[in-house]
Amino acid sequence: MTRVQMRWERRPSKPAAEALRRVITGCLESLGLEDSEVHVLIAGDDRLQRLNDRYLGRNRPTDVLSFPDGDLLPSGRVLQGEVVISLDAARRQAEELGHDELRELSELALHGVLHLVGYDHERDQGEMDDIELQLREELLA
Repeated sequence: MTRVQMRWERRPSKPAAEALRRVITGCLESLGLEDSEVHVLIAGDDRLQRLNDRYLGRNRPTDVLSFPDGDLLPSGRVLQGEVVISLDAARRQAEELGHDELRELSELALHGVLHLVGYDHERDQGEMDDIELQLREELLA
């Protein structure tokens, strides 16, 4: 059984926890990683910029960051890691793309979880993109 722990520095305009849990759980189940735990932090651009600078040397905000872990927890679950999402970026991108804030948060959560489990769109010749598009169709339709 997957566990998703949510923390909020910024609150979406509508409740989002259950939808994000469904997307993350569905993603991990599709990948055969049911006994997992994922932590999610919803923050603002300022927090994402500081983290992006500190860990990746990019002094600019970004929409989502992933911090993989892999530890085996006492519960028997594997802590996949933490996904940090900028609510500010999600709102901007949702407006640009013509869908709602919750849809964008869900897409960013899915993207972040794929990074947690080892996918890297910058190096994998489209494998992550293909899986992400398939999971969007399955989980966000």
